[in-house]
Amino acid sequence: MSEGDAGRSLVLCVGNDLVADDAAGCHVYERLQDSVLPPGTRVELLGLGGLSVLDHLDGEENLVLVDAVSLGAPVGTVHVLAWDDLPCVYATPVSLHGIGLREAIEVGKRLTPEAMPHRVLLVGIEGRCFDLVGRPPTPEVAAAIGPAADEVIRCLRQLNGGDIPGARTSRPQAEQRTPSTGKAQGAP
Repeated sequence: MSEGDAGRSLVLCVGNDLVADDAAGCHVYERLQDSVLPPGTRVELLGLGGLSVLDHLDGEENLVLVDAVSLGAPVGTVHVLAWDDLPCVYATPVSLHGIGLREAIEVGKRLTPEAMPHRVLLVGIEGRCFDLVGRPPTPEVAAAIGPAADEVIRCLRQLNGGDIPGARTSRPQAEQRTPSTGKAQGAP
């Protein structure tokens, strides 16, 4: 990576705008089009994830993936996960686009390590409905689009400042859990 690559970031929003909650990435992409992003940031939309993710990587320092996820949290939860914090053991991949995003990045690290970003984050919106064609996102997912876009911008600012945020989750209701204990704030 050349000196001019420092701070370059790619935001890949993954989603199928024809399938209910799977459209979450598409809607975040649309929201980011009108946002002020750090210099050197490129935002792209991917209709399908999987290995096609690798075609979009060009030696960026940072990669922020945005996708609908199914991690077992309440629908509408916005997850911000450092790549190493993504759960590995699933009956299905984190993404519902064939080969999972995690697997695609791992393949890329082996095949083209020079094109792979040094820091990878996932901003995921917990979905529920991934199989109804022609339906809009569920109300909880629709309500999480703005907060997810805000998290992408926050992550980009932190990544460009050199800090890598750890795992973070925004609950759809007022309940928040502290990262260190997992207990609801204010709980004994």
